Amino acid sequence: MSRNLIAILRGLRPEEAIAIGGSLIEAGITKIEVPMNSPEPLKSIELLVNEFSDVAEFGAGTVLSVEQVKQVAATGATLIVSPNCDTEIIDATKALGMKSYPGVLTPSECFSALKHNADGLKVFPAFQMGTDGLKVIRAVLPPQTEVFMVGGVGPNNFANWIDAGANGFGLGSSLYKPGRTAEEISQVAQHIVKAYDEAQSK
Repeated sequence: MSRNLIAILRGLRPEEAIAIGGSLIEAGITKIEVPMNSPEPLKSIELLVNEFSDVAEFGAGTVLSVEQVKQVAATGATLIVSPNCDTEIIDATKALGMKSYPGVLTPSECFSALKHNADGLKVFPAFQMGTDGLKVIRAVLPPQTEVFMVGGVGPNNFANWIDAGANGFGLGSSLYKPGRTAEEISQVAQHIVKAYDEAQSK
């Protein structure tokens, strides 16, 4: 079962990538991004891709240039996530056969991203839009648009966001913080997956 949950592993170090990636996948989170402002992010991504690409999707977050898109593509990763809506990055991502999730907050950014064939929209920061804002924007977006909420979301409010029209979530510090062990992350991830499944079934 592939859930629309993206683990954001900001600060991940290569030497812990396999253990933490494995614990997330075992818990049921199979979309994982390593932000580019982490220590040696490309090395961590490549390790994860080589170990788990048959059971999970990997990519980079905080991608801010076309050059970074090319570097991530060279690792074999398939996801490019950005905090902003940069159409050059979207175009480069799609040209390389990867999935694009640009950061958006306004209707103009949403439609610009979709015009350039983004695979989904990353609303960031989600708390700034709020559930009321999402309902309004969702009403004008194409029905098939996948909308991921990132920033201020978690197991306590999944149901509220889903009711407002969210398709998925990106989880950063609520899931992973530098220094957390794979065992600790496993417990948090299991709680998140359980809450997500329950919210989806309501």
